[in-house]
Amino acid sequence: MERESFKSRIGFILVSAGCAIGIGNVWKYPWLVGQNGGGIFVLFYLLFLICMGIPVLTMELAVGRGSRKSAVKGYETLEPAGSKWHVHGWFCVAGNYLLMMYYTTVSGWMLSYFFKFTFGTFDGMAAEKVNGVFGGMLGNPEEMALCMALTVIGGFLVCSMGMQKGLEKVTKWMMLGLLALIVVLAVHSLLLPGAGEGARFYLLPSVERMKASGLGNVIMAAMNQSFFTLSLGIASMEIFGSYMSDEFTLTGEAVRIVALDTFVAFMAGLIIFPACFSFGVQPDAGPSLIFLTLPKVFINMEAGRLWGSLFFLFMTFASFSTVITVFENILAACMDNFGWSRTKSVWLNCAFVLVTSVPCVLGYNLWSDVRILGSRDVLDSEDFIVSNLLLPLGSLIYLLFCVTKWGWGFDKYLAECNKGTGIKMSRRFKPYFQFVLPLLILAILIQGLI
Repeated sequence: MERESFKSRIGFILVSAGCAIGIGNVWKYPWLVGQNGGGIFVLFYLLFLICMGIPVLTMELAVGRGSRKSAVKGYETLEPAGSKWHVHGWFCVAGNYLLMMYYTTVSGWMLSYFFKFTFGTFDGMAAEKVNGVFGGMLGNPEEMALCMALTVIGGFLVCSMGMQKGLEKVTKWMMLGLLALIVVLAVHSLLLPGAGEGARFYLLPSVERMKASGLGNVIMAAMNQSFFTLSLGIASMEIFGSYMSDEFTLTGEAVRIVALDTFVAFMAGLIIFPACFSFGVQPDAGPSLIFLTLPKVFINMEAGRLWGSLFFLFMTFASFSTVITVFENILAACMDNFGWSRTKSVWLNCAFVLVTSVPCVLGYNLWSDVRILGSRDVLDSEDFIVSNLLLPLGSLIYLLFCVTKWGWGFDKYLAECNKGTGIKMSRRFKPYFQFVLPLLILAILIQGLI
């Protein structure tokens, strides 16, 4: 079977960025900025994106383009005879399934809140009752299951149409809509009364705030976020490398993907911080910022129902773009490894993901007493395994595979990376890739497990 490819370069960039752009950009990033001193965190975040994110992204893409296969077969094609690097490919496949077992539920939350704002649930609501809406949603397994199922079925429906006609076409329009929404929302927030104070908090580094947060905490938080935002380590990006052409260098394409991913995160901050300061809401509310804090801002805002609806439509697009790109990775793994047709892969995986997502849905209501890893509930346990173990460990394996003589090797990686026109990766980075970058990733892995 001839391997599908992207119809256009912009399609590749938007789909790959769509995989990276998700809840981490528009939910986690803003509250990390709020908790870690504002502008100083943003500076370190950008630094680590350049030092860590771009290099590892080129390595995942190189394995994909060099092999024209998904994770397991990709390793098998490129690894030295008799080696076992391809075992990691199966962990990548498992990681994608595990990610979707909880990410579809959180994506469903975004969809639910879009409907709530659109149909006037928050109209005229007192601020003290806003928190109860989120609690009521979590306590309602039928509502959570419905929104999760809409996300799963919708995602596989898109993927069933094929890579070009389904994933690429839908993601292109959805990403363009997302970018338009985020610009409109950011401009609106910046024009609110008192928004300037929020913009200064976000954009201007402050030594005082850095001291209050602790420099070490700020650096580690920025390193973690810059690394995790690209979803590296479980072949989420590798699969799109297998579909791309040889026309452009991987470094240049990686820079474009990272720039688009960073733009969305940056603009999310321009939406949230001016609005919070304009209405006297604390910007360091943590994970509750999106569902508990921002609705209080919207209900006090003129045309708040409209702006709340647009914001959660933007959030839905951001999360759904990740869902469909990870689904494509899962489907490609089944087609490559088991020889299934796309149709068979869609039907079986849709049923499997629907069933395996149920524990996360029930983890906040009927199974709220269930604890899996220590004191963690179902969602937090699944997220811990993916985010703290599979992503950093997988990225370390991709890195070692590409830069050591026991794997694919630096020379072959560099040749694949520099194939085509665009920004070239310099050979002078080899010592950094072999000795420094592994230690940085190892620090993230250890810090996440302790």
